[in-house]
Amino acid sequence: MIPTLRPKVHLLETALVEKIVDEALAVLEREGVFVENDEARRLLRGGGAVDDPAAGRVRIGRGIVREALASTPPAVTLYDRAGQKAFTVGGDTVHFDPGSAAVKILDYETQSERAANTADLVRLVRVTESCDHLHFQSTALVSGDVPEVIADSYRLFIGLQFSTKPVVTGTFRVQGFRPMFEMLAAVRGGAESLRKKPLAIFDACPSPPLKWSHLTSQSLIDCARAGIPSELISMSLTGATSPVTIAGALVQHVAENLSGLVIGQLAHRGAPIIFGGSPASFDMRKGTTPMGAIETMMLDIAYAQIGKFLGLPTHAYMGLSDAKLNDAQAGFESGIGAVLAALAGVNVVSGAGMLDFESAQSLEKLVIDDEICGMAYRLIDGITQREDPIATHLFEGFGPQTNFLTLPHTRAWYRAEHRISRLADRDTYDAWVGQGRKTAEVRAHERVAQVLAGPPLNVAADEVRRDLASVMRDDARRNGLNRLPELPL
Repeated sequence: MIPTLRPKVHLLETALVEKIVDEALAVLEREGVFVENDEARRLLRGGGAVDDPAAGRVRIGRGIVREALASTPPAVTLYDRAGQKAFTVGGDTVHFDPGSAAVKILDYETQSERAANTADLVRLVRVTESCDHLHFQSTALVSGDVPEVIADSYRLFIGLQFSTKPVVTGTFRVQGFRPMFEMLAAVRGGAESLRKKPLAIFDACPSPPLKWSHLTSQSLIDCARAGIPSELISMSLTGATSPVTIAGALVQHVAENLSGLVIGQLAHRGAPIIFGGSPASFDMRKGTTPMGAIETMMLDIAYAQIGKFLGLPTHAYMGLSDAKLNDAQAGFESGIGAVLAALAGVNVVSGAGMLDFESAQSLEKLVIDDEICGMAYRLIDGITQREDPIATHLFEGFGPQTNFLTLPHTRAWYRAEHRISRLADRDTYDAWVGQGRKTAEVRAHERVAQVLAGPPLNVAADEVRRDLASVMRDDARRNGLNRLPELPL
């Protein structure tokens, strides 16, 4: 049998990858990075970096970076809530998840964005749980009916109750890590069990250009010591907070991520770390950050290629749109992004359901994007030789009336070769008209309504929910909230 070819896309010649990495290392060695966190600076000094307090920056030599790369695992394994199903993050595996963290939701009835609440967050988690091609959950929506100070832990609290999938999350306050860690440990049955079978990824975002805040440095340190994978999310804007050229922006992106990698490895050698990001091609006319621009997608798949060259797991924000509604723009930006991410072999692809520059989520877009992700998976499965010979035996004795509908070969291979769409319209025009001339968004809304009309899928066991509620109530009380919103079950 001839092996199946995995289709791939690359944008950079190996020589250019090597030059970008070399210049990134030169930047770290000569200029360094700004580090606000005292413990991170102490770790860097102990690892041989040059701390320049007067300039507020730390210079990191090439040898230090190489040591960090050598101790970083080339792949991460995540497990579902039950600790049974494993997901490899590395190589060319691809896993899609909703992006994090939108502050608004697109209301289907009004076709307008509004602030999200607990009910919206629960609905989003439930719909994500029903999407076969979204392997990971994420704390994708900020609930506006709890204080901002507990918003991070609250999103995780909801997600762990209503979903079995591994979760992509993060914290926007230093104190937020502890309750989130306690929730994850409660689900897994203890800190050591969580280390052995990670359930979550924590995003850690440097501030461009070349700065690690107190918060993000601490998140890297805390996660490294707990065995929780960190996802490095460099967020440069071309021509605004990074060089305007794509290659120049990549130099900064690599420098920022490698400096974070060093902090994580100095905190705990062997810590799982993912080479990711959310850069954008800055729109000079509008002052916006287009995530659906082709140049943004080029940045993403190029730095993913560099991450693979360095032997690291990869992540990108792709498959999302800057559109404000589920219109043609939302479709073509999301579709192109998801397919390119899959062809590039990006390991964690965040963005399903997202609109309006990562600020809004749509339940209808979420199920549309699940369909797109399914198509992307089929594409990278490639074309397989199913039998030997391939087809000559199927033409033996054929005549003018021969067709293939009744052949055992057709019955044997149809479903293996062809996706059966849950959402796309494949009807004739007359049949489509007879069924109400429904658009993709209408069909998606009907799918959402069907999911939400039934009982929640895979709700956590009562004992787990009690443990989660105990941690969440304690965190809420410490921050001045005596009563949490009621959860719809």
